[in-house]
Amino acid sequence: MDAAADVVIDVPTAAGPGRFTVAAATQPRALLWLGHGAGGGIGAVDLAALAAALPAVGITVARYEQPWRVAGKRVASRPPALDAAWMEAAPVVAELAEGLPVVVGGRSAGARVACRTATATGAAAVICLAFPLHPPGRPEVTRLDELLTPSVPVLVLQGDRDTFGGADLLRADVEAAPGDHANVRIVTVSGADHGMKTLKASPLTARDVRELVVSTTAAFVDDVLARP
Repeated sequence: MDAAADVVIDVPTAAGPGRFTVAAATQPRALLWLGHGAGGGIGAVDLAALAAALPAVGITVARYEQPWRVAGKRVASRPPALDAAWMEAAPVVAELAEGLPVVVGGRSAGARVACRTATATGAAAVICLAFPLHPPGRPEVTRLDELLTPSVPVLVLQGDRDTFGGADLLRADVEAAPGDHANVRIVTVSGADHGMKTLKASPLTARDVRELVVSTTAAFVDDVLARP
């Protein structure tokens, strides 16, 4: 693949075609498989930042568009359908990775899919961008069990203004959950909301947020690759 240009790969699934947009590293060490959220696509600021920057440090980035998004629908499919379409794309990921470690992840709903299927995909680690702990205004409806499902290392980049559950609440819930969840690392994105957007008065600018997402993710993947 040409590292200078993204490669688009259509993926047939039972729900219709999905689609990969792949930014390939010239000397890859790992592949990062990312899914999008329910309210947007692979052009989300954090997903785009990772695809633009990580190939230069040896991490190929494959962003996957779910079939509902490729079809132009406005409403996302239900979780079981999202998981099924994600798993149907796994053979393509295996071909792209060529035996290298695969880190899975995504933003919001995409992060949930990655967590739920981490074991089935054989992921080396999981990266969650704006994990939706609960629906806005409904903290009693928690999705904490999904975040705690993977046994591999999990990195969460979470804004402290996220209406789906800010970083402090997420960290407290993980710490209070029964069992050992030392594999889950939560990094606060100061001033960021669910879309990783900040206010003028926030400590981080939009550029700062992009750089934080990229540098933290790159360091996390390096740590995962360094494990015996």
